[in-house]
This record gives sequence, structure tokens and C-alpha cells, in this order.
Amino acid sequence: MPSTNATRLTDGAVGGAGEGAPPRHVAIIMDGNGRWAAARGLPRLEGHRRGMEALRRAVKAAYELGVRYLTLYSFSAENWSRPAEEVSDLLNLLRIFIRRDLSELHRENVRVRVIGERAGLPRDIAALLVEAETLTMANTGLTLVVAFNYGGRQEIVSAVRRIVEAAQAGKITAQDVDAALVADHLDTADIPDPDLVIRTSGELRLSNFLLWQSAYAEFVFLPLHWPDFDRSAFEEAIASFRARQRRYGGLTARAGA
Repeated sequence: MPSTNATRLTDGAVGGAGEGAPPRHVAIIMDGNGRWAAARGLPRLEGHRRGMEALRRAVKAAYELGVRYLTLYSFSAENWSRPAEEVSDLLNLLRIFIRRDLSELHRENVRVRVIGERAGLPRDIAALLVEAETLTMANTGLTLVVAFNYGGRQEIVSAVRRIVEAAQAGKITAQDVDAALVADHLDTADIPDPDLVIRTSGELRLSNFLLWQSAYAEFVFLPLHWPDFDRSAFEEAIASFRARQRRYGGLTARAGA
């Protein structure tokens, strides 16, 4: 169980006094399953299994803490380079999660959205992703965004490609291209940018996650591995967010405002 000591947090943002509302959108890089298992002499698969339990805790905590959007980096475009056995294990865990948890998420009014490249996925995985989105599309509670086979650079390249195709078709001109137009062509076009990005395991990098969308996000880096992430860790990260001043390059604004 992680400590609630605020000194555990590592962040590089400007702080401020007081509290505000919780972040509307929290994005999490779920890192450290393998290292958690290795530290206990367990196989990496057990770390991933425990990571799924942490995922369930995170979804529940997000809903209870008033977060409206929760994005989880579940499988990156680079993860295919891992050993074939581990990739197979990760895909099986996704299958289990959707088959076991989807009905409960639906009952809890959670909407599931999936971002990332669908082309080339195993047929049953692609079908499960569509099933999760279709079943929950009318739900109005927490929006759970699953970043699967996702890469930020790949997403931006795809957006640029679609913009170029639109220009070649005469639908837009060079003068039409601005930040809003690019954002409209990203996978997250209908999702607000994250206010807070959390990464576990103590690593201090984005790892190709929401590169465009995180331009003005606040960051919290936790030294605990993902299987140890729980509500208290989530609360710590939100407390750190609330205490900061978000300037957006201009006048000071409270983080939770």
C-alpha cells in the first residue's frame, strides 16, 4: 500500500496555495508492472495481472473523485516489439478485461472510448473494442478512454495525412490550417485535453503519449509501480494538481478553476 506522504510526489510545476475542483480529464501512463513482478521474484505476467487490478481501482476512484475523463495508456504502438509471449499475454488480459468488466462499466454509466490504430489488430480484439464502444456510447458518466495500439507521433502523422488529403481534394486551403484544425483530426477530437498526466514507476517522460494534447497539462510522477496504484495515490496526484497555478503562458489561474 503506498504511503500518503506528499513528499513522495515528484513534479516540476509551479505551486500555489488553496484547493480547486478536481481535474476534468486525467491521463495515466501505467508503468512498472514488470519491475513490480521482478522485485518479488514473480513472472512478468503476474505483474500485468496485478496491473489490471490497479486499473479497476483507478476507474472506480476517478468516478468517485469527480473526474469526467480518464485516459489509460494500455498498449503503445511500440509494445509490439516486446517478446511474442508477453504481447500475447497482454492481448489476453485485454480480452479478459472487456469480457469480464464491460457489463459492469455499462451498469455504472461509464462510456468507453478507444484511441489508437485499429488496422492490423487481431480480428477478435478489433471486434471487442467496437463492442465496448457501441454498448456504452450513450452513457453519460465517466468517459474511460483506452489508448490501445496508440502512439502520439503516429496520431499526429495520421492527422497531417488526412489534412493533406482534404487539401488535395479542394476541401481546405493552407490558410485553413491552424491548431484547431489539427486537433479536429486527432483521435481525441471529441475529448478535452488532459488537465493532469500521471506516470507511475518514477520515470520522467511521456513515452509518445498524448504529445499534442498534453501541451498544457500538469504532470505528476509517482515512484510507485503501477500494481501499487490505489485511491490514496490518485488523491495525492489530484491534491498536487489543485495546489498549482496554471498559467498557460499568460495570467495566473488556479489549477482547479
